[in-house]
Amino acid sequence: MRRYKVEPLTEGRTKYYYIQDCQTYDIVPLPSKYLKYKIKANRSPNTVKRSAFSICYYLEYLNEIHMEIPQVYELDLERQNEHFVDFLYWLKAGNHTEKNNLKVIHNGTCNAYLEDVFRFFLYIEGMYEQLGSLKVLSYNYHFAVNAVGVKKRLRFQAFKGYLQEEERNVRPAEHDEIITVLQACTNCRDQLLILLLAETGFRIGEILGVDYVHDIDYRNRMIGVYFREDNENDARAKNAEYRKARISDDSFDFLMYYLAEYRKLLQHQNYLFINIAGKTAGQPLKVDSVYDMLKRMEKKTGIDLTPHMLRRYFANIRRKDGWRLELIQQALGHKHLNTTIRYLNIMDDELIEASQEFYAKHSALYGVKELL
Repeated sequence: MRRYKVEPLTEGRTKYYYIQDCQTYDIVPLPSKYLKYKIKANRSPNTVKRSAFSICYYLEYLNEIHMEIPQVYELDLERQNEHFVDFLYWLKAGNHTEKNNLKVIHNGTCNAYLEDVFRFFLYIEGMYEQLGSLKVLSYNYHFAVNAVGVKKRLRFQAFKGYLQEEERNVRPAEHDEIITVLQACTNCRDQLLILLLAETGFRIGEILGVDYVHDIDYRNRMIGVYFREDNENDARAKNAEYRKARISDDSFDFLMYYLAEYRKLLQHQNYLFINIAGKTAGQPLKVDSVYDMLKRMEKKTGIDLTPHMLRRYFANIRRKDGWRLELIQQALGHKHLNTTIRYLNIMDDELIEASQEFYAKHSALYGVKELL
């Protein structure tokens, strides 16, 4: 039986998370206080939820090896490093999951859990200075001099035990696949959702947070992403960002058709995407319901389609149409251009072909023949 579990608590429109001791039924105070701090610091509910589970797994690990947090601080650097590496392999072995769950645990997921745990330790150190700091989170410095004699101070984190992450191989959706799934949908809400994900490149949390009264510029056929922390369905714009996307005339007409079709349900609130049947009809649509719908479509069509695949489709079809990388980056809401490049389906043969064309034009670029 698990010693700890994560429990949600809703106060008004704010969702909190806390960790409960299943033996005593008490709230574990320190991690629960940290999770409340993260909510107050305006972190997204999904980020806080993941942190809650990461810390819960770590507490379970400590319980199994009969250690407490203050004892971790007492370990020397080498033993601290071994301690956290062992935790990574404990996660990789699936010890944090139910034994009948055969799902593959990716290295990147294990690393992300450990990073959440390290953030928790940094919070502890800020609250209780007498504990000192984790030796594996200390930084080593040395100076390097570049070619023109400028000194730079380089900083290296002491912990080097992260697992080698697998290459994430998420393919973009294909145009024909999108058409097939659209035709298989049984209602215009699902069809509109897929259309707008494909045409805006928005994240699923962003599209579900759209307010059809305030976020849509009907004159210019633009849909906006606006940061809100109190969305009823926990939908939230990443990085607290704001941006807009224009949709096609055909999709705009379909949007108007959808608003007319479900006007009686929509008139009671402002969310664009809602539940359209059952006891929750008229309530904002949630992420889990979207994935359930796409799974039903997969059983029906044999096509695996996810919101992230539609986001990558958006990026790749615009790259093929000649959009600059910076424009695609802005449209996707990426902070770093490297993230955008990873989204693009740039194949090795494309790079080889581009290189061949370049050297065909610039074969004598360095005057090599004169050196022979």
